[in-house]
Amino acid sequence: MAIDRWHRIRSRLLHDCRVFRLNEVGFERNGRETPDPFYVVDAPEWINVIPLLADDRVVMVRQYRFGTESETLEIPGGMCDSGEAPAAAARRELLEETGFAAACLVPLGSVHPNPAIQSNRCHSFLATGLTREAEPTPDAHEGFEERLVALADIPALITGGDISHSLVVAAFYLLASRKTG
Repeated sequence: MAIDRWHRIRSRLLHDCRVFRLNEVGFERNGRETPDPFYVVDAPEWINVIPLLADDRVVMVRQYRFGTESETLEIPGGMCDSGEAPAAAARRELLEETGFAAACLVPLGSVHPNPAIQSNRCHSFLATGLTREAEPTPDAHEGFEERLVALADIPALITGGDISHSLVVAAFYLLASRKTG
């Protein structure tokens, strides 16, 4: 049985925040408008990079996150700038957050961070052939502490809650699926 398709009939910008726009959106299905509007977060495409050293250690960053008001253990990631391809953003974010450049960047796949309210995707990459090119250059809202973590330890760090960022977990899942698939 097919689901009847919803159609957007209107959209109104409620607020433009530096990293996303909040829109009030109306939909209809089968000629009937939804009784209440939906709220959609329009954000740029995002990227995540798993930087893997030759000795099978992952270059990770510990950083403060304002949403949870806590430090998290993550891989480099961020937003694509306007008109920037995800692979280019991945190389830029890798260099900015770790100081490493990659000889090889392999796309692992992409996920919708939260399709119930967000319009964007997060693209994950594996970076290998790493060379240290510079020191990390965080922006005014960032600060990083580098951590080198054995790839074999990642599943335990996820199940133990040390790695709790869902998009980081998704990136490692995509990597594991690639290796076993």
